[in-house]
Amino acid sequence: MGEFFSIACAAVWALAVVLFRRSGETLPAFELNLFKNVLGVVLMGLTVLAVENDALPAFSAREWLIVCASGVIGIAVADTWYLRALNLMGAARTGVVASLYSPFVVLLSAMYLGELLRGWQLAGFSLVLAGILLVTWRSNRMDVSRRALRLGVYYGAGAVLMMAIGIVMVKPVLEGDHFFATAGLRLAAGTLAMLAFVSATRGWSAMMDRYRQPQPWPTIALASVLASYVSMLLWLGGYRLAPASVASVLNETAAAFIVLFAWWVLKEPMSLRRVGGVCLTFAGVSVIVAM
Repeated sequence: MGEFFSIACAAVWALAVVLFRRSGETLPAFELNLFKNVLGVVLMGLTVLAVENDALPAFSAREWLIVCASGVIGIAVADTWYLRALNLMGAARTGVVASLYSPFVVLLSAMYLGELLRGWQLAGFSLVLAGILLVTWRSNRMDVSRRALRLGVYYGAGAVLMMAIGIVMVKPVLEGDHFFATAGLRLAAGTLAMLAFVSATRGWSAMMDRYRQPQPWPTIALASVLASYVSMLLWLGGYRLAPASVASVLNETAAAFIVLFAWWVLKEPMSLRRVGGVCLTFAGVSVIVAM
């Protein structure tokens, strides 16, 4: 089930990214991420009340610190930087940079959790990365400025590094009881950090002015539910039930799903190169899951 959750998470996240591509054209990354997280906190809170309506988890002080720090690093910082990279250089290039995610998780899991990939898993990992690069790489980079490309790479690489740190550090806590409460507290911590940042630096009036401008709210709301609630639960569930190194590789299939959904939803062209990349990606997934 851990492998299934990780692949399902990639599919749901990919659909959310395709929808965010539209809404991100009018709403800045920080405001988009904050709206997504506030909506996610509400939905997660209702889920906790329905499923785990008892007392708060009996975490130690160290576990509380880990859950809160994971939320700040992996949600407040990482998601904002990811959406910023998406706005700067588009989904394809962001997908290339996001391929750094699983190497980061594999490295951190080996250092922090003592996990290592086996031989067949390494072969599948290589197929997945090859497929992602084939799907997302573009030889012509001049449709965006060099400055936008450079900033996009910085934000994208920083985002996936923060995501990797956030999920690896919280995995031992997720494996205990109160899964939904842990996920909700992690999301709430990231959201509160963003609200504190608004109060300290950006100001409420400037942010609310952006929210008052005409926005594609139905699309933003749907993408936010998929990204901050459905995808989040699947993502954390995958890491709870499968080794972090394996779950991270399966999460990489999101780039292939993005290509499929962009072709289906946004009517973007589907080339033979992209079809080949998608096939390589899912071949790698099959090797990882089967072996």
